[in-house]
Amino acid sequence: MGAEPMRVLIADDEPLARERLRAMLAAQPGVDVVAEVGDGHAALHACAEHHPDMILLDISMPGIDGLETARHLAEFDPRPVVVFCTAYDQHALSAFDAQAVDYLVKPVRPERLAAALERVRMFTAGRAPTVAAESDAVRKRTHLCARLRGSLRLIPIEDIRYLQAEEKYVVVHHARGEDLIEESLKALESEFGDRFVRIHRNCLVARGEIVELRRGGDGHTQAVLRHGAHPLEVSRRCVAQLRETLKHL
Repeated sequence: MGAEPMRVLIADDEPLARERLRAMLAAQPGVDVVAEVGDGHAALHACAEHHPDMILLDISMPGIDGLETARHLAEFDPRPVVVFCTAYDQHALSAFDAQAVDYLVKPVRPERLAAALERVRMFTAGRAPTVAAESDAVRKRTHLCARLRGSLRLIPIEDIRYLQAEEKYVVVHHARGEDLIEESLKALESEFGDRFVRIHRNCLVARGEIVELRRGGDGHTQAVLRHGAHPLEVSRRCVAQLRETLKHL
């Protein structure tokens, strides 16, 4: 990182914990705290605004917790290096998917923080891609993250009506409009298959949104949505499975 100070963001819902981390970081050479936030939503916005090199990220926070925040940050470019700061013990931490370079267990000791900073510097110098190790403990996200110019929008999964693939993007149709995300429909189906059902190779619909299936004038089956302005086409290969799924809703 050369002579440039390491830009650090602190994300913790406890003001005293943030104050303690800020004081310890002030005693470390070559560190610049660019922002402090109290929840995951604010952390994502602060990262989009300040582009920190590293984020000290509490795991247990209200709303979007640290684990989900880290999953969203993995899509950022440049991506900040994540160091979790948590009250969980080491045994519990081994169960989490490792989108982090290090874990600090509270109460954080100054020498342990210094070691984590050095580890981040070494990682950044090599900048190997982070391996997102999937485990049984990985929880489904509660939001999708749409990157906008200079900003981002977090869309609650429960507000999404349907997802439609268009070229390299997926259009998220939700209660407040629509947004583009750069994720694959297949990956979204794998993660949220209990909430969305496939009606076409390019479309997943929230199970609770489908009111009925009907045959259109052209002979194709259409799905009528609870909040949709117009029905969506159902591909022939999806019709039988979709009818079976709707019987059990």
